[in-house]
Amino acid sequence: MTRDNDPGQWPCNLPPPLMTSEPGSFAQRTITEGKPRNIEAALRDNDYPPKIVSALHALRRELALETIHPPDPTAPDADFWHAQWARYRGRTWLEVPWYFAEAYFYRRLLEAVDYFRPGPWQGHDPFAAQKERMLKEGISPFARALAALDGRDEDELAAALIHGSLWGNRADLSNWGMGLGGDTPGQALLIDHTPRLIALLREHHPAVHIIGDNAGLELLFDLALTDFLLGRGWARQITLHLKADPFFVSDALPRDVHHTLEWLSIEKGEPTAHPGDLSTRLRRALDDGRLILSAHPFWNSCLTFRDMPPDVRAALERADLVLLKGDANYRRLLGDCHWPPTTRLEEAAAYLPRPFAVLRTMKAELIVGLEPGQAEALSAEDPQWMVNGRRGIIQVVP
Repeated sequence: MTRDNDPGQWPCNLPPPLMTSEPGSFAQRTITEGKPRNIEAALRDNDYPPKIVSALHALRRELALETIHPPDPTAPDADFWHAQWARYRGRTWLEVPWYFAEAYFYRRLLEAVDYFRPGPWQGHDPFAAQKERMLKEGISPFARALAALDGRDEDELAAALIHGSLWGNRADLSNWGMGLGGDTPGQALLIDHTPRLIALLREHHPAVHIIGDNAGLELLFDLALTDFLLGRGWARQITLHLKADPFFVSDALPRDVHHTLEWLSIEKGEPTAHPGDLSTRLRRALDDGRLILSAHPFWNSCLTFRDMPPDVRAALERADLVLLKGDANYRRLLGDCHWPPTTRLEEAAAYLPRPFAVLRTMKAELIVGLEPGQAEALSAEDPQWMVNGRRGIIQVVP
């Protein structure tokens, strides 16, 4: 038993976790290259005082040279994070499970920028400027896309919004510059259950829960899909699960939803009749309780979905259908493990309490549900097929 799989550190009935110690892996690169870039962006976009600048530089040195430090004991969530850190006490950032490393990094970054400390920087989103740029860049193409959907029949419209919600995820900023983002030809759905998902949605679900991901273009399409489901009566109430605090740079918070609705209501010289109407309808849905924004600390934690707390599980058990958005949620669904690619999703995620669908742009080295030989053929065709965002999946588990 290697140190990476210490007894008591990982459930024995699961495949081994993706580790930051895997040489040449995308997981390792996110720590050695991606996270230092996140720190540089936070320094560039915020006029931080010398104390915070020094703390961010210290975090960058820690990533490269030191063992992982414990959380500040005065922070409101210190007990939880200290218990998680203690499992890997004495290890470096390149000796731990990948999802823990990423989640704990963003938690430590918030600590470094005084996000939790009373004072002028308390509650300030260090990634707000980047999200604003994403929103500005996304509004015009989003408005044009909606205008182009005029006259489509119901199934075509549903498919277009589902696919927009999927591919909008490519705008993720957590690893921007590492092969993600930009115009990418040859986007392909490796698993495409779009007709099955539309048929499932058409059955009418009183309660649909969407586990959200990024702000910007992805959130715009998530909101358009939400409006469509409510307007057509395919859902009576939609709960959008969002992050409680800034996370993975571009992940959406409730405040990002409200800010996005404000942007949609402003005339921008584009065909804004649909976006403006969309904003009005969704504000009305928020007011009358048909749209609920929920932000639980679990979504910012390093826990996988197998370990969701009882109140989160109870909320999902009340859902008639759960839509999981994005790559990080897919990783948490699978425990961020090295599953054989031919494993059935129904088996790997049998614990999830309700019928669910996954909309995922691929940006991590794990996948299930493929046919025998498919993963090998993809590797021969494109060695970066798992992480470069060119491929996605729409997968339904009814």
